[in-house]
Amino acid sequence: MHKRILLIALFLLSFIVTTHPVQAQDGTGPVYIVQPGDSLSSIAEFFSVNLTELMGANGITDANQLSAGQQLVIPGLDGITGTLNIEIINFGDSFRSLTRRTQVSQSIFKKLNHVVSPSQFYVGVGMIVPTSGTQSLTTRVSTNAGESLLELAVKQNSDVWSLSHYNSLQGSWDAIPGDTLFASGENGEQNTSGLPSTIISAEIRGLPLKQGGTGVIKVQTLPNVTLSGILVDHQLRFFPMEDGTQVALQGVHALLPPGVYPLRVDATLPDGSRQYYEQSILIISGNYPDDPILYVDPVTIDPAETEPELNQLITITTPANTEKFWAGDFYSPASLYAEATYFTSRYGNRRTYIGTGTEVSIQGFHTGLDFGGGTGLPITAPARGKVVFAGPWIVRGNTTIIDHGWGVYSGFWHQSKFYVQVGDIVEQGQVIGEVGGTGRVTGPHLHWELWVNGIQVDPYDWLIQAYP
Repeated sequence: MHKRILLIALFLLSFIVTTHPVQAQDGTGPVYIVQPGDSLSSIAEFFSVNLTELMGANGITDANQLSAGQQLVIPGLDGITGTLNIEIINFGDSFRSLTRRTQVSQSIFKKLNHVVSPSQFYVGVGMIVPTSGTQSLTTRVSTNAGESLLELAVKQNSDVWSLSHYNSLQGSWDAIPGDTLFASGENGEQNTSGLPSTIISAEIRGLPLKQGGTGVIKVQTLPNVTLSGILVDHQLRFFPMEDGTQVALQGVHALLPPGVYPLRVDATLPDGSRQYYEQSILIISGNYPDDPILYVDPVTIDPAETEPELNQLITITTPANTEKFWAGDFYSPASLYAEATYFTSRYGNRRTYIGTGTEVSIQGFHTGLDFGGGTGLPITAPARGKVVFAGPWIVRGNTTIIDHGWGVYSGFWHQSKFYVQVGDIVEQGQVIGEVGGTGRVTGPHLHWELWVNGIQVDPYDWLIQAYP
């Protein structure tokens, strides 16, 4: 597991760089293209090679002299040539489908990735894949019940021997109905996964998922297929997109321990029959720091007040409106004043609250994004939506909650004034209230909270990229 986490960390520090097959120098080893954020020590640890040997193989005398785009020969990997690329395992990938698609032998793949068991193929984990001029196969095919490999080959304008070779089958008799095979040509599904036939394609964006992140699961199916599923312990809700795919948005709790969790997609066919695909997914740490201890009004940390208020908030943000009100990017709710990008506290920070003059305390995390600014500054809607709550609370102060549709909600705490009421449709950029210091605060500020299918997520993610 340590190896896998290290691999992911290395990947996240890098940008995606398109590379072309490069042969190693005189067969001394495969080539790795240095990525931004790499160091020689991290590369040596990543590939489990000695740092001195790595420097010697590349004629490097100063470990600090390394630049992005530089080609490094990786010693000690006998029998492996070409360029070493990193692929993040996505939903539907498996040990068998990945080796078939990339045409990398199982022995080489295991050697590079120290794979002990196929169960190590968690969604979100990075795997090293060498490219040495062999083109990956992108056409996915499978035999139906009663269909022979010969019949499948005819449909593919191919032959039994090629299909057997590409997919490491012993012969025409070795094909199992429903097994995912890969072939050259264009008469199949242009997809790289090992998903069942009902699901044409599936993709999870932004892997690996982290604490406080938003999972985006996009699935394309055969016509008239209804989707459901589970991520961690939450029921997925799928909604149709204009391109015919179905998408589910799911928040990951900031306090969920990093580790491996279930991900399943269920497909219900028009005749009522069902197919499903389940795979483990890796959730990594959000690396959230600790905030200073906060001394607040004891009433605002009294369970008699906090628990009923939280339950009411959960009830409000649980429904998933089938209408999607927003389109494109979310805007900062502080966009009309200078503090639009001045954050006094970030989402996920670990917190301890102590009641002033008492020994009563509670621990948790910061559930939103705090913007600086004093009382009276305007708060704007980050995206179009419908107001579903506007009123005073003990902990959150004067609160406005907007339903953006598809299970996505914005909440604005501690306001001094309301400009909207329940039932109003608000447009992106419309002023909905004013900054204040009501509720559990140490001073006036704007707290913006974002809920995605019942879980608070980092609003900043929604400011820097468009969902879905």
